[in-house]
Amino acid sequence: MPRRTKIVATLGPAVATVDKLRQLVAAGVDVMRINFSHGQAEDHGRLAAMAREAAAAEERDVALLADLQGPKIRIDGFRNGPVELRDGQRFVLDSSLGPKGGDETQVGLTYKGLPGDVQADDVLLLDDGLIALRVESVEGQRIHTRVEIGGRLSDNKGINRQGGGLSAPALTGKDREDIRTAADLDVDYLAISFPRSAEDVDQARSLLREAGGQAGIIAKIERSEAVEAIDEIIMASDGVMVARGDLAVEIGDAELPAVQKMIIHQARDLNRVVIVATQMMESMITQPRPTRAEVLDVANAVMDGTDAVMLSAETATGQYPVRVVEAMERVCVGAEKQPRTQRSRHRLDSRFERIDEAIAMASMYTANHLDVRAIVALTESGSTPLWMSRIRSGIPIYALTRHERTRRRVTLYRGVYPVPYDILHHDPKKILEDAADVLVNMGAVEKKELLIFTKGDFEGVAGGTNAMKILRV
Repeated sequence: MPRRTKIVATLGPAVATVDKLRQLVAAGVDVMRINFSHGQAEDHGRLAAMAREAAAAEERDVALLADLQGPKIRIDGFRNGPVELRDGQRFVLDSSLGPKGGDETQVGLTYKGLPGDVQADDVLLLDDGLIALRVESVEGQRIHTRVEIGGRLSDNKGINRQGGGLSAPALTGKDREDIRTAADLDVDYLAISFPRSAEDVDQARSLLREAGGQAGIIAKIERSEAVEAIDEIIMASDGVMVARGDLAVEIGDAELPAVQKMIIHQARDLNRVVIVATQMMESMITQPRPTRAEVLDVANAVMDGTDAVMLSAETATGQYPVRVVEAMERVCVGAEKQPRTQRSRHRLDSRFERIDEAIAMASMYTANHLDVRAIVALTESGSTPLWMSRIRSGIPIYALTRHERTRRRVTLYRGVYPVPYDILHHDPKKILEDAADVLVNMGAVEKKELLIFTKGDFEGVAGGTNAMKILRV
């Protein structure tokens, strides 16, 4: 049985050759992430070209995800290198300081509006929460704080306000430029950082469409405000990412597990995809095997129903980029053997507004109650296999389509596998038989096995799925 949970790998110096990327694809990567926080447009274009060359060489459809930097709020730099902050000492954040004006008593800010967003008794968390500063007062451009948790502080570390509430917009000027780059590269997904509302998602989609891009929008949930508005953000997006770094800093570590589970459940319930990210196998940046805690973390996300798990520095800069993908593959497959990953009551009590969605739900219900080997969706847009994939099942869903963009898009859907198939080049009376032959030749099914097919009466028309048929190969 093929792995159902998809693997997202971040590109970077450790895999910046076609040969290395081919190894990642062969190891099981389904989506390649290009982090727009690093590098220039030329670098992103080079990585995208190599990723597509590697996927073609391995004869696999692999999606590209462009991840915008967003309004990452950071300190500036220090004049003489990193400083040690001691518990109880006073420390000033000064938006008027220059980029390298920091010392043991103060440091500058990249986000000049921070003094207007905080007040006395707020807690500011630096470097992913490793350092905590309590605000004592704000005087003009200077934020006076006392160190509650000290440590080593170096240039350009991030700042979060505990509980959220910073007013920085989700899309910066750099993000707007990067959206145009993403459109030029024809990426399959665009991830937006730090959205607070559905309006942020809508704005990103509008800018992308104006630039000619057709990518799906992934909203990264990393602000406490986004958790409060989770349903509207999910509905405005094509998918969400549980970005656990900044999110944990804002809402607190103790709240993160329940929030992650809630987001996974809500995304699936609202027919959107969901990715779980951040530190999933971080020890493998320098170690050849994951920790037991990391294995459990990945497995729990899989059993909760996530569509994909994501690797960041593990593949971008780590010492074992291929090995970590192989490790994640093993953990996903192991977790998917658990019966709870194959049982679902998704929308059993719902009414459907669309015929194609009703066909998708009926197909999955039938498949889960009949000895079916696979589900075959003849699709134009990929909507039918997306709806199918919202229902927990151990039965593979093959999305047969003539559109390369659709094939790349569905690589992110849990349990869905893209297959090239041009429905317009087959005898309409033999389309299902020909599709079955394709799967037999792939080794995906065998003769005499039962298959469920979904299709529309009018070949080549998106949104027209209106028929389900059960055939024995």
